Amino acid sequence: MLRFIARRLLTATIVVFGVVTVIFVLARLIGDPVTLMIQPGMTADDVAALRAELGLDRPLLVQYLEFVGRALTGDFGISPWQYQPALGLVLERLPWTLLLTASALSFALIVALIVGSVSALYRGSLIDRGAMFLVLLGQSIPNFWLGLMLVLIFATQLRLLPAAGAGSWQHLILPTITLGLFSLARLTRLVRSELLNVISQDYIRTARAKGLRSSIIFGRHALRNVAIPVITVLAVDFGLLMGGAIVTETIFAWPGVGRLLIQAIGQRDFAVLQAGVFVIALLVVAANLIADLLYAWFDPRVRYG
Repeated sequence: MLRFIARRLLTATIVVFGVVTVIFVLARLIGDPVTLMIQPGMTADDVAALRAELGLDRPLLVQYLEFVGRALTGDFGISPWQYQPALGLVLERLPWTLLLTASALSFALIVALIVGSVSALYRGSLIDRGAMFLVLLGQSIPNFWLGLMLVLIFATQLRLLPAAGAGSWQHLILPTITLGLFSLARLTRLVRSELLNVISQDYIRTARAKGLRSSIIFGRHALRNVAIPVITVLAVDFGLLMGGAIVTETIFAWPGVGRLLIQAIGQRDFAVLQAGVFVIALLVVAANLIADLLYAWFDPRVRYG
Protein backbone atom coordinates (compact mmCIF):
# COMPACT_ATOMS: atom_id res chain seq x y z
CA MET A 1 0.00 0.00 0.00
CA LEU A 2 2.77 2.44 0.93
CA ARG A 3 4.60 1.70 -2.31
CA PHE A 4 1.40 2.32 -4.24
CA ILE A 5 0.85 5.66 -2.48
CA ALA A 6 4.48 6.64 -3.13
CA ARG A 7 4.09 5.87 -6.84
CA ARG A 8 0.85 7.83 -7.03
CA LEU A 9 2.41 10.80 -5.25
CA LEU A 10 5.29 10.75 -7.74
CA THR A 11 2.81 10.63 -10.62
CA ALA A 12 0.78 13.41 -9.01
CA THR A 13 3.89 15.59 -8.75
CA ILE A 14 4.57 15.16 -12.46
CA VAL A 15 0.94 15.91 -13.35
CA VAL A 16 0.80 19.07 -11.23
CA PHE A 17 4.14 20.22 -12.63
CA GLY A 18 2.82 19.69 -16.17
CA VAL A 19 -0.38 21.62 -15.42
CA VAL A 20 1.57 24.53 -13.93
CA THR A 21 3.85 24.61 -16.97
CA VAL A 22 0.90 24.67 -19.36
CA ILE A 23 -0.88 27.46 -17.48
CA PHE A 24 2.37 29.47 -17.38
CA VAL A 25 2.48 29.40 -21.19
CA LEU A 26 -1.25 29.92 -21.72
CA ALA A 27 -1.36 32.85 -19.31
CA ARG A 28 1.14 34.71 -21.48
CA LEU A 29 -1.16 34.24 -24.48
CA ILE A 30 -3.91 36.27 -22.80
CA GLY A 31 -2.01 39.48 -23.37
CA ASP A 32 0.42 41.90 -21.79
CA PRO A 33 -0.78 43.08 -18.35
CA VAL A 34 1.34 46.22 -18.62
CA THR A 35 -1.00 47.59 -21.30
CA LEU A 36 -3.83 47.59 -18.73
CA MET A 37 -1.71 49.32 -16.09
CA ILE A 38 -0.48 52.27 -18.15
CA GLN A 39 -1.67 55.56 -16.66
CA PRO A 40 -2.11 58.84 -18.54
CA GLY A 41 1.12 60.79 -18.61
CA MET A 42 3.43 57.79 -18.24
CA THR A 43 6.57 57.95 -20.35
CA ALA A 44 8.29 55.10 -22.16
CA ASP A 45 10.79 54.90 -19.31
CA ASP A 46 7.96 54.58 -16.80
CA VAL A 47 6.44 51.73 -18.81
CA ALA A 48 9.83 50.00 -19.06
CA ALA A 49 10.30 50.39 -15.29
CA LEU A 50 6.84 48.91 -14.67
CA ARG A 51 7.62 45.97 -16.95
CA ALA A 52 10.91 45.39 -15.11
CA GLU A 53 9.12 45.56 -11.76
CA LEU A 54 6.75 42.81 -12.88
CA GLY A 55 9.64 40.74 -14.22
CA LEU A 56 8.27 40.79 -17.75
CA ASP A 57 11.40 42.30 -19.29
CA ARG A 58 13.32 39.03 -18.98
CA PRO A 59 13.31 36.23 -21.58
CA LEU A 60 10.39 33.81 -21.27
CA LEU A 61 12.65 30.90 -20.33
CA VAL A 62 14.21 32.92 -17.50
CA GLN A 63 10.74 33.91 -16.27
CA TYR A 64 9.70 30.26 -16.30
CA LEU A 65 12.74 29.04 -14.36
CA GLU A 66 12.28 31.79 -11.77
CA PHE A 67 8.58 30.95 -11.51
CA VAL A 68 9.27 27.23 -10.95
CA GLY A 69 11.93 28.01 -8.35
CA ARG A 70 9.56 30.27 -6.39
CA ALA A 71 6.60 27.90 -6.81
CA LEU A 72 8.56 25.08 -5.14
CA THR A 73 8.62 27.25 -2.01
CA GLY A 74 4.93 28.21 -2.30
CA ASP A 75 5.67 31.68 -3.67
CA PHE A 76 3.58 32.45 -6.74
CA GLY A 77 4.30 36.14 -6.66
CA ILE A 78 2.33 39.26 -5.75
CA SER A 79 -0.87 40.27 -7.49
CA PRO A 80 -0.11 43.60 -9.23
CA TRP A 81 -3.74 44.63 -8.82
CA GLN A 82 -4.43 43.66 -5.22
CA TYR A 83 -0.88 43.95 -3.87
CA GLN A 84 -1.19 40.69 -1.93
CA PRO A 85 0.48 37.26 -2.30
CA ALA A 86 -1.33 35.37 -5.05
CA LEU A 87 -1.43 32.07 -3.16
CA GLY A 88 -2.90 33.81 -0.12
CA LEU A 89 -5.69 35.28 -2.24
CA VAL A 90 -6.52 31.85 -3.66
CA LEU A 91 -6.46 30.10 -0.28
CA GLU A 92 -8.70 32.83 1.15
CA ARG A 93 -11.36 32.02 -1.49
CA LEU A 94 -10.79 28.25 -1.51
CA PRO A 95 -13.16 27.33 1.37
CA TRP A 96 -16.08 28.88 -0.50
CA THR A 97 -15.36 26.87 -3.64
CA LEU A 98 -14.88 23.67 -1.66
CA LEU A 99 -18.17 24.30 0.15
CA LEU A 100 -20.02 24.77 -3.13
CA THR A 101 -18.37 21.74 -4.76
CA ALA A 102 -18.99 19.48 -1.76
CA SER A 103 -22.60 20.65 -1.57
CA ALA A 104 -23.14 19.97 -5.30
CA LEU A 105 -21.55 16.51 -5.11
CA SER A 106 -23.53 15.59 -1.99
CA PHE A 107 -26.75 16.75 -3.60
CA ALA A 108 -25.98 14.80 -6.78
CA LEU A 109 -24.98 11.63 -4.92
CA ILE A 110 -27.92 11.50 -2.51
CA VAL A 111 -30.57 12.19 -5.14
CA ALA A 112 -28.90 9.83 -7.65
CA LEU A 113 -28.84 6.96 -5.17
CA ILE A 114 -32.53 7.42 -4.42
CA VAL A 115 -33.76 7.98 -7.97
CA GLY A 116 -31.41 5.40 -9.52
CA SER A 117 -32.39 2.75 -6.97
CA VAL A 118 -36.12 3.35 -7.44
CA SER A 119 -35.72 3.23 -11.22
CA ALA A 120 -33.80 -0.05 -11.01
CA LEU A 121 -36.35 -1.65 -8.67
CA TYR A 122 -39.26 -0.56 -10.88
CA ARG A 123 -37.58 -1.10 -14.23
CA GLY A 124 -39.82 -0.36 -17.22
CA SER A 125 -42.49 1.33 -15.11
CA LEU A 126 -43.81 4.86 -15.49
CA ILE A 127 -41.56 5.93 -12.61
CA ASP A 128 -38.51 4.55 -14.38
CA ARG A 129 -39.37 6.25 -17.68
CA GLY A 130 -40.10 9.56 -15.99
CA ALA A 131 -36.83 9.44 -14.07
CA MET A 132 -34.82 8.63 -17.21
CA PHE A 133 -36.51 11.49 -19.06
CA LEU A 134 -35.51 13.90 -16.30
CA VAL A 135 -31.98 12.48 -16.36
CA LEU A 136 -31.73 13.09 -20.10
CA LEU A 137 -33.03 16.60 -19.59
CA GLY A 138 -30.51 17.23 -16.84
CA GLN A 139 -27.60 16.19 -19.04
CA SER A 140 -28.81 18.41 -21.88
CA ILE A 141 -29.30 21.71 -20.03
CA PRO A 142 -26.24 24.02 -19.96
CA ASN A 143 -25.48 25.04 -16.40
CA PHE A 144 -25.21 28.75 -17.21
CA TRP A 145 -28.72 28.74 -18.70
CA LEU A 146 -30.05 26.71 -15.77
CA GLY A 147 -28.52 29.16 -13.30
CA LEU A 148 -30.10 32.15 -15.02
CA MET A 149 -33.50 30.43 -15.13
CA LEU A 150 -33.32 29.51 -11.44
CA VAL A 151 -32.50 33.12 -10.57
CA LEU A 152 -35.35 34.37 -12.75
CA ILE A 153 -37.93 32.00 -11.25
CA PHE A 154 -36.97 31.54 -7.59
CA ALA A 155 -35.23 34.84 -6.88
CA THR A 156 -36.86 37.40 -9.18
CA GLN A 157 -40.39 36.08 -9.67
CA LEU A 158 -41.16 34.06 -6.52
CA ARG A 159 -38.65 35.84 -4.25
CA LEU A 160 -38.06 32.63 -2.30
CA LEU A 161 -34.26 32.57 -2.46
CA PRO A 162 -31.48 35.15 -2.79
CA ALA A 163 -30.20 35.72 -6.30
CA ALA A 164 -26.53 36.16 -5.47
CA GLY A 165 -23.94 36.37 -2.72
CA ALA A 166 -23.07 34.08 0.17
CA GLY A 167 -23.41 33.93 3.93
CA SER A 168 -26.40 31.67 4.65
CA TRP A 169 -27.67 28.25 3.62
CA GLN A 170 -30.31 29.92 1.41
CA HIS A 171 -27.54 31.40 -0.74
CA LEU A 172 -26.19 27.88 -1.32
CA ILE A 173 -29.35 26.28 -2.75
CA LEU A 174 -29.45 27.70 -6.28
CA PRO A 175 -25.69 27.40 -6.98
CA THR A 176 -25.75 23.82 -5.66
CA ILE A 177 -28.54 22.78 -8.01
CA THR A 178 -26.94 24.59 -10.95
CA LEU A 179 -23.53 23.03 -10.42
CA GLY A 180 -24.67 19.56 -9.40
CA LEU A 181 -27.39 18.83 -11.95
CA PHE A 182 -25.10 17.37 -14.62
CA SER A 183 -23.38 15.06 -12.12
CA LEU A 184 -26.78 14.12 -10.72
CA ALA A 185 -27.99 13.01 -14.15
CA ARG A 186 -24.85 11.00 -14.87
CA LEU A 187 -24.76 9.35 -11.44
CA THR A 188 -28.44 8.43 -11.66
CA ARG A 189 -27.92 6.57 -14.92
CA LEU A 190 -24.83 4.88 -13.51
CA VAL A 191 -26.55 3.75 -10.30
CA ARG A 192 -29.52 2.42 -12.24
CA SER A 193 -27.44 0.46 -14.76
CA GLU A 194 -25.08 -0.97 -12.14
CA LEU A 195 -27.95 -2.02 -9.87
CA LEU A 196 -29.72 -3.74 -12.75
CA ASN A 197 -26.52 -5.67 -13.39
CA VAL A 198 -25.92 -6.49 -9.70
CA ILE A 199 -29.42 -7.67 -8.77
CA SER A 200 -29.28 -10.29 -11.53
CA GLN A 201 -26.14 -11.90 -10.08
CA ASP A 202 -26.15 -15.34 -8.45
CA TYR A 203 -25.13 -14.12 -5.00
CA ILE A 204 -28.18 -11.83 -4.86
CA ARG A 205 -30.47 -14.76 -5.72
CA THR A 206 -28.67 -16.86 -3.10
CA ALA A 207 -29.21 -14.17 -0.48
CA ARG A 208 -32.91 -14.08 -1.31
CA ALA A 209 -33.11 -17.87 -1.14
CA LYS A 210 -31.55 -17.76 2.33
CA GLY A 211 -34.40 -15.57 3.49
CA LEU A 212 -32.49 -12.32 4.03
CA ARG A 213 -34.58 -9.19 4.20
CA SER A 214 -34.75 -7.10 1.04
CA SER A 215 -33.33 -4.07 2.86
CA ILE A 216 -30.22 -6.05 3.89
CA ILE A 217 -29.77 -7.51 0.41
CA PHE A 218 -30.15 -4.11 -1.20
CA GLY A 219 -28.09 -2.09 1.26
CA ARG A 220 -25.32 -4.49 2.26
CA HIS A 221 -24.81 -6.44 -0.97
CA ALA A 222 -26.22 -4.57 -3.96
CA LEU A 223 -25.32 -0.96 -3.15
CA ARG A 224 -21.87 -1.90 -1.83
CA ASN A 225 -20.96 -3.41 -5.20
CA VAL A 226 -22.21 -0.30 -6.97
CA ALA A 227 -19.82 1.85 -4.91
CA ILE A 228 -16.71 1.28 -7.05
CA PRO A 229 -17.98 2.87 -10.29
CA VAL A 230 -19.78 5.57 -8.30
CA ILE A 231 -16.53 6.53 -6.52
CA THR A 232 -14.76 6.67 -9.86
CA VAL A 233 -17.34 9.05 -11.31
CA LEU A 234 -17.33 11.17 -8.15
CA ALA A 235 -13.56 11.59 -8.37
CA VAL A 236 -13.82 12.64 -12.03
CA ASP A 237 -16.79 14.92 -11.35
CA PHE A 238 -14.92 16.63 -8.53
CA GLY A 239 -12.49 18.01 -11.08
CA LEU A 240 -15.30 18.88 -13.49
CA LEU A 241 -17.22 20.70 -10.78
CA MET A 242 -14.15 22.62 -9.66
CA GLY A 243 -13.85 23.82 -13.24
CA GLY A 244 -17.58 24.33 -13.68
CA ALA A 245 -17.66 26.40 -10.51
CA ILE A 246 -16.08 29.24 -12.50
CA VAL A 247 -19.32 29.79 -14.44
CA THR A 248 -21.60 29.11 -11.47
CA GLU A 249 -19.70 31.41 -9.14
CA THR A 250 -19.85 34.18 -11.72
CA ILE A 251 -23.62 33.84 -12.17
CA PHE A 252 -24.36 33.85 -8.45
CA ALA A 253 -21.53 36.21 -7.38
CA TRP A 254 -20.18 33.42 -5.19
CA PRO A 255 -16.89 34.51 -3.56
CA GLY A 256 -14.86 31.46 -4.60
CA VAL A 257 -11.72 30.67 -6.54
CA GLY A 258 -13.60 30.41 -9.84
CA ARG A 259 -14.79 34.00 -9.67
CA LEU A 260 -11.29 35.07 -8.65
CA LEU A 261 -9.83 33.34 -11.71
CA ILE A 262 -12.31 35.07 -14.02
CA GLN A 263 -11.18 38.40 -12.58
CA ALA A 264 -7.54 37.35 -12.96
CA ILE A 265 -8.08 36.52 -16.64
CA GLY A 266 -9.71 39.90 -17.27
CA GLN A 267 -6.88 41.70 -15.47
CA ARG A 268 -4.15 39.46 -16.96
CA ASP A 269 -3.03 38.73 -13.43
CA PHE A 270 -0.54 35.94 -14.10
CA ALA A 271 0.33 35.37 -10.44
CA VAL A 272 -3.25 34.73 -9.28
CA LEU A 273 -4.07 32.68 -12.37
CA GLN A 274 -1.07 30.39 -11.88
CA ALA A 275 -1.67 30.00 -8.14
CA GLY A 276 -5.37 29.22 -8.66
CA VAL A 277 -4.77 26.57 -11.31
CA PHE A 278 -2.02 25.02 -9.16
CA VAL A 279 -4.34 24.67 -6.15
CA ILE A 280 -7.18 23.24 -8.26
CA ALA A 281 -4.84 20.72 -9.92
CA LEU A 282 -3.52 19.68 -6.52
CA LEU A 283 -7.06 19.09 -5.21
CA VAL A 284 -8.11 17.09 -8.27
CA VAL A 285 -5.04 14.84 -8.01
CA ALA A 286 -5.70 14.36 -4.27
CA ALA A 287 -9.35 13.45 -4.97
CA ASN A 288 -8.29 10.75 -7.44
CA LEU A 289 -5.76 9.35 -4.96
CA ILE A 290 -8.43 9.16 -2.24
CA ALA A 291 -10.77 7.42 -4.70
CA ASP A 292 -8.13 4.77 -5.40
CA LEU A 293 -7.71 4.13 -1.68
CA LEU A 294 -11.46 3.88 -1.16
CA TYR A 295 -11.68 1.08 -3.72
CA ALA A 296 -9.93 -1.32 -1.34
CA TRP A 297 -12.20 -0.31 1.54
CA PHE A 298 -15.40 -0.99 -0.40
CA ASP A 299 -14.16 -4.06 -2.25
CA PRO A 300 -11.88 -6.48 -0.33
CA ARG A 301 -10.80 -8.03 -3.63
CA VAL A 302 -8.91 -4.86 -4.51
CA ARG A 303 -5.31 -5.03 -3.32
CA TYR A 304 -2.43 -2.68 -4.00
CA GLY A 305 0.96 -4.34 -4.12
